[in-house]
Amino acid sequence: MEYKIGKLKIKGPVMLAPMAGVTFCSYRNFMKKFGVDISVTEMISDCGLIYGNEQTIEYLKTTKEERPVGIQLFGSKVENLAKAIEIVAKTAQNYDFIDINLGCPVPKVTKTGAGSALLKNPQKLGEMMQKLVAASPVPVTAKIRLGIDDKHLNFLEVISELEKAGVSMIGIHARTTKQLYSGKPKWDLLAGLGKKMNVPLIVSGDIYTLDDAITAIELTSASGVMVARGGVGNPKLIAQIHEYYKSGKRLPDATLKEQAEFALELAKEMIIEKGEETAMRIYRSIGPKFFNGFANSKKIKTAIATSLTSYDELTSIINEALNTISLDK
Repeated sequence: MEYKIGKLKIKGPVMLAPMAGVTFCSYRNFMKKFGVDISVTEMISDCGLIYGNEQTIEYLKTTKEERPVGIQLFGSKVENLAKAIEIVAKTAQNYDFIDINLGCPVPKVTKTGAGSALLKNPQKLGEMMQKLVAASPVPVTAKIRLGIDDKHLNFLEVISELEKAGVSMIGIHARTTKQLYSGKPKWDLLAGLGKKMNVPLIVSGDIYTLDDAITAIELTSASGVMVARGGVGNPKLIAQIHEYYKSGKRLPDATLKEQAEFALELAKEMIIEKGEETAMRIYRSIGPKFFNGFANSKKIKTAIATSLTSYDELTSIINEALNTISLDK
């Protein structure tokens, strides 16, 4: 499966979804090795860039190895987003497109008028996106939701406005803002949508297995799927989707030994990027997920989540656990 974002050719269906606090540079590079075809940074505040916030600027870090990669921006005012695009163009390297977050449902974002709050007025949104497309030296894409709630499912109108504005790809999470990340994705509303659009469609929502991805793509006629929470601690899911659409082959789930190796590899890459103390603090929320689904894994998950301070400690925790956890899921 191939599609294009402007002139940029994407060679497969697996997009690594942006996740705050997770899809930092070392995580994206780690996941790239499993077959990620395209990825996006954590969402970056336009005002954070404008005011030169050090942490915000750090989010712009990308590498040649992870390309193609997009930089995702969020904000509520066209002038600030346009200024942020200008700063990205002058500051960032190794990026291929700008993604505008129109889908974040978190109240602290939507109460500022950003994220999925922008879906309330499709025509105004279209006018804003047209200006951002004109301001950007690279293709502009967007991620949206179905609408604010079940009474305001205006995604078709939003898509029409985005296409008229010149957006090069649209990702859609199959939930409303009100749902946040709960309840079931409303895939039935997106049936055949990809065939009706003029730009590539990427769909998102509860992609936890290869069959989830297959079902979502077949039902929606999308060009690909965004893998988010389903891939955290389960990087082989990326490989399974990538390989299936490349050769038709179904790869087996990862064994416990493989998961332990993956867990250690990610920790190493995070330490290189962030230093051991910071990396291990962040890793506490990610590392336990590598051991989900294995019998007798509660002890190792608790140890990683509550007391991890060093890579040597992580190695000891994992080695000890390998003798007690069931070898197969």
